[in-house]
Amino acid sequence: MTTPSQAGGGPSPALARLWAGWRTDYIARISSDDAEVRPDSTGRSLFERIYNSGLPDEETLIVWHGELCFAVLNAFPYGSGHLMVLPKKAKADLAELTMDESAELWEGVRNAVAAVRSAYGPDGVNVGINLGAGAGAGIPDHLHVHCLPRWSGDTNFMTAVAETRVLPEPLSVSWTKVKDAWPQ
Repeated sequence: MTTPSQAGGGPSPALARLWAGWRTDYIARISSDDAEVRPDSTGRSLFERIYNSGLPDEETLIVWHGELCFAVLNAFPYGSGHLMVLPKKAKADLAELTMDESAELWEGVRNAVAAVRSAYGPDGVNVGINLGAGAGAGIPDHLHVHCLPRWSGDTNFMTAVAETRVLPEPLSVSWTKVKDAWPQ
């Protein structure tokens, strides 16, 4: 039998796959009607509730306030310094943003990347957005742009095998580092 890689298609023989069956539970959870991530009875998204909570930034993990947008550390990060930039008002899709919201959102993303580079000195930065539950958005009603510092070789088996992320610092330390490094 000829494998796809032997036939000239598919991955090279050196590329192995480690199947992460636990992801099925994650996908099912995201697809479920989880009250915490859905709008509340007044229609406010999780991020709107966080932004308008009245709590100090140290508790909400907000690192930047713009006129129309803000940046907040991810409370369930893939790695230290993982933050999100988003509009203050919930919008599910980029097409729903006003021109001013869009401009400030992308300026916030630019500053977020500068902040994580300054705070962490990573080998690279992932910037991404998942629009809709089918694309992996955990909070599909309020778009948010992820900015995540990355290092060569920072992936490991813990996430796939043990459903665990290894974080070298608490969120409070990440918050201070990113807040202090945010461009003025």
